[in-house]
Amino acid sequence: FPFNKFPGSSIVLTPEMRSTGEVMGQDKDFGMAFAKTQMAAKPSLPMEGNVFLSVKDSDKPKALEIAKGLSELGFSFTSTEGTAKFLNENGIKAESTLRISEGRPNVADLIKNGKVQLVINTPLGLIPRRDENGIRQEAVSHSVPVITTLGSAYAALEGIRSLKDRKFSVKSLQDYAKSE
Repeated sequence: FPFNKFPGSSIVLTPEMRSTGEVMGQDKDFGMAFAKTQMAAKPSLPMEGNVFLSVKDSDKPKALEIAKGLSELGFSFTSTEGTAKFLNENGIKAESTLRISEGRPNVADLIKNGKVQLVINTPLGLIPRRDENGIRQEAVSHSVPVITTLGSAYAALEGIRSLKDRKFSVKSLQDYAKSE
């Protein structure tokens, strides 16, 4: 969804809005199709760099699988204290940073300074909402992709993996129809 067209709005989509994007990506490979949607909606998925990963406790086991995949692709991690501790305890090196409300330097500063290339941040609830919104808005304003669900994070992992594994190609819908 092109959040840069709606500055200041919450970028956490309701289930109804998740299915109403304005772009389509087509490919024989799911990961490449997802990567194409991100290229069209902007910003594109990064091919390298640092991921800010902060997820609620119930998401940590699945987020670990995604982090392992991104780590294998060469990405590094910065996280809030709890997520960084969890990642480090499970073999993924992660540096800890402050939430916006905890002081400076914090994750928003890292984003502003170009030290974060991808944000994966699942909603935690009412208390940290101000921090989460601030992180997401900072990312959008600096053209850093933001992912708010584990399903989308997995799709992003597959998209990055596909972009690294094979050449990007463009075909018309008619060509796809002919090949089936």
